[in-house]
Amino acid sequence: MKTIIFLLVTFVFISSLTAQPGKKYVLVIHGGAGTILKSSMTPEKEALYKQGLQHALNAGNIILKNGGTALDAVEAAIKVLEDDSLFNAGKGAVFTNAGNNELDASIMDGKTLKAGAVAGVTNIKNPITAARAVMDKSGHVMMAGTGAETFAAANGCTVVDPSYFFTTARWRGLMNAKKQDSLKALHKDSSNTLLRQPGNHDYKYGTVGAVALDMHGNLAAATSTGGMTNKRYGRIGDSPIIGAGTYADNNTCAISCTGWGEFYIRLVMAKTISDRMEFAHQTLKNAANEMIMKRLPALGGDGGLIGVDKDGNIVMSFDTEGMYRGFIKSDGETKVELYK
Repeated sequence: MKTIIFLLVTFVFISSLTAQPGKKYVLVIHGGAGTILKSSMTPEKEALYKQGLQHALNAGNIILKNGGTALDAVEAAIKVLEDDSLFNAGKGAVFTNAGNNELDASIMDGKTLKAGAVAGVTNIKNPITAARAVMDKSGHVMMAGTGAETFAAANGCTVVDPSYFFTTARWRGLMNAKKQDSLKALHKDSSNTLLRQPGNHDYKYGTVGAVALDMHGNLAAATSTGGMTNKRYGRIGDSPIIGAGTYADNNTCAISCTGWGEFYIRLVMAKTISDRMEFAHQTLKNAANEMIMKRLPALGGDGGLIGVDKDGNIVMSFDTEGMYRGFIKSDGETKVELYK
């Protein structure tokens, strides 16, 4: 009898550490916001984008469905997108003006407010895993450049030759951006020459992100990017900056942003949404829409974000023509969308 009781207690304890029946979870992802028009998308390419987003959702969903953590889920989803050359992160990273690929990523745990980030790395296959290593295995929040690369390699992250990140499509994007700069210089147009790329925001705003609520009620957020096509001087955007491009707090929400990074940094976008929820008692939807639809364009920026709050409510807000995005919930509801 004692043996039976012991086994029952053990089973209950183990079950409490894994899946909890009746507990809901949510995973939301994005693959960047910009000028994404159905009229300029072939059916084949649209199908590939949707397939890539769905694969990322599936990777995170397996973890959440089995009682795993939101942290593990967002990292898994991001890694799938980093390995997909369609998205501006990891394998699909855009080129700098010098013809290199410089990658940024960040991750945050809503339960502990611990966070990790890397910036300007050039040989780490999955920058999001390096960001996770910074969070879990160091006393720091952000590392950059060769130091971040050395730390990542010493802590089990996969190192690749920089040529791994080369794709013909991204190289053409750089050539097009340089051509735009030359034309502007010819016409003596000095306004935002390095930033504003008319008619092609899609390659400017490529970023991937994921936010999740797990069965245990914990939130997490993660973001990864190749940055901005034709960027110079070691420019870093909002994606690796905690509070700007990424933020998670179990008391409020988890946020991952995509857009013109300079403006997201100035607005402290992700943390401001959390603060609006906590101190102004706004809903996630109202707080996100206020920032994306009003405050961001008022400064001259644009883009979008995804979020999930502590109750599982989600938001996918953007003021561009489209945003690669999708979600999956514990009840099986799932959706992948591209256009406005």
